[in-house]
Amino acid sequence: MAHPAALFGFALVALGLVVTPGPNMLYLLSRAVCQGRTAGFVSLAGIGLGFIVYLLLSALGITAVVFAVPVAYASLRAAGAAYLLWLAWKALRPGGSPFELRTLAPDSSRRLFAMGLMTNLLNPKAALLYLSLLPQFVEPGRGHVLAQTLALGGVQIAISLSVNGCIVAAAGSIATLLQRRPRWARLQRYLMATVLGGLAARMAFDSRR
Repeated sequence: MAHPAALFGFALVALGLVVTPGPNMLYLLSRAVCQGRTAGFVSLAGIGLGFIVYLLLSALGITAVVFAVPVAYASLRAAGAAYLLWLAWKALRPGGSPFELRTLAPDSSRRLFAMGLMTNLLNPKAALLYLSLLPQFVEPGRGHVLAQTLALGGVQIAISLSVNGCIVAAAGSIATLLQRRPRWARLQRYLMATVLGGLAARMAFDSRR
């Protein structure tokens, strides 16, 4: 079983990532505002399945490969840090807020679920979360690498679904508030950029466990 400190640390990282802009958040917000909360929650179910797919792939071998090949681990960590820095820069630009929504045509529940699933499976942030971040919190010395991976992934999925569920429920109100308060919108972008930059620094400079 993962150490409580590792679970808590990974929970903080997962929370930091889920509140930063990305394809999942943008898609959910767009659907919730354009087609209603039900459409947002159906899309969120698809995104949740995407996380389960990533978790199973990680648990079935990706984590073991990363730990076995130091060069692969270092490369993935560098790629993850670079991607987070790119997201931080993107958040600082005008128009970098996920609450500046697009107009989308209504879709069926089946298509909403499928689009949520594909959005997450094709989301670089989701892939790097399981390839670069999660392995850093697995401690082979404690044994049961598979159990640790599943526990950490379960924490991330629970946090992601909970936070995104709240975002879907409040999407319309948040978007309206930020549109009426430009200063708050700028503050949101700066806050997201700071969180992303901090995560990138941690990934780049922390030593391997």
